[in-house]
Amino acid sequence: MWQLVWHASFVAGGVLIGWYIARPETVVQTMLRGFGLGFILGLLFAWLIPWLVQDKKTAPYVFVSPFFILFFTFGVFPILFSLFLSFQRWDPTTGLAAIRFAGWERFETGWISWLPIPGNYHYAVTDRNFGKAAWNTLFIAVASGVPQHIVGMPLAYFFHTSYKRFRNLVTGAWFLPFITSSVAISLIFTSLFSQHFGVLNAALDSLAQIPGLGWLPHGQDGHINWLGRAPYVKPAISFVVWWRYVGWNTVLYLSALQAISAELFEAAEMDGATRWQTFSRVVLPLLRPMMLFAVTLTIIGNFQLFEEPFIITNSAAGGVEYSGMTAAMFMYRYMIEYPDEYGTACAISWMLFVVIALLTWVNQLVFSRNRESEGVA
Repeated sequence: MWQLVWHASFVAGGVLIGWYIARPETVVQTMLRGFGLGFILGLLFAWLIPWLVQDKKTAPYVFVSPFFILFFTFGVFPILFSLFLSFQRWDPTTGLAAIRFAGWERFETGWISWLPIPGNYHYAVTDRNFGKAAWNTLFIAVASGVPQHIVGMPLAYFFHTSYKRFRNLVTGAWFLPFITSSVAISLIFTSLFSQHFGVLNAALDSLAQIPGLGWLPHGQDGHINWLGRAPYVKPAISFVVWWRYVGWNTVLYLSALQAISAELFEAAEMDGATRWQTFSRVVLPLLRPMMLFAVTLTIIGNFQLFEEPFIITNSAAGGVEYSGMTAAMFMYRYMIEYPDEYGTACAISWMLFVVIALLTWVNQLVFSRNRESEGVA
């Protein structure tokens, strides 16, 4: 049985290898050559494996090799290939033979105008929408990410100290948006933000009837077009992202609180500490490892936002005046709408990777310094 599994895996691997090295004119020729190469490799390894497993030294490597083969084929290779493509000009529909080096470019003005940079990276940075995408991504990341922790941490502490009997039920209710499809959530909030039929504008109409609140926008002429006016698009997307992930961070902090010894809470109570003093002087320092982990996940997730802004604005351009276009959507436009700019899309992805890596490193550096200062104190 295992010989058949191995044979099939190497046939699949041969198809993939043949796809990249055959360079035929049509897809059918690629598949035929790939299947032929895979069949030969499969027969070869089907003959070698029984001989290899007889040796106790080589047998363990043979049994764990399927994982590494799949990992390098579908994990490492695509990453390295995208890095290679970030320096190339390529339209995927023309085959690998059409790959060409993108060359070097220089900025026309500025203090780094003397420095040559790869062409695709220059095209991406000098795009007129590059600054908008960077600003939108930063705004949404901060506006949705910071409140996730400002609300999630005290909320977890409140659940931990006050809702012990119904803790699991309440936590599950807050966690439910995280496991709900992002597409479904975005569609629901799109209807909630509707200008004439949305619940949000209907709530403003009701509040405007209260004495003293008549200044709120209301009526058909006063309804806010949340997704049709540039100043409101980013706050709307930020709220959706916050609503979805605040429960996730609450669960993370709650799990860290449950790992703290109950004796510390009892000691703080016996010393006459208030809830705020217990939280700020006892709980908060012990939550720093989890804070590092949670903030790191927020940075990685928020700087790769795609589904929520794409569906809410119903456009890869991010809606009106590109006000909701994130870095991931900026990359998507180059990859899908401009097929010959596939290399530029790869360059954008690697620039985004570098930004996320730097922010993650800064975040770790900040928390490590805080830990060292507390240790010295």
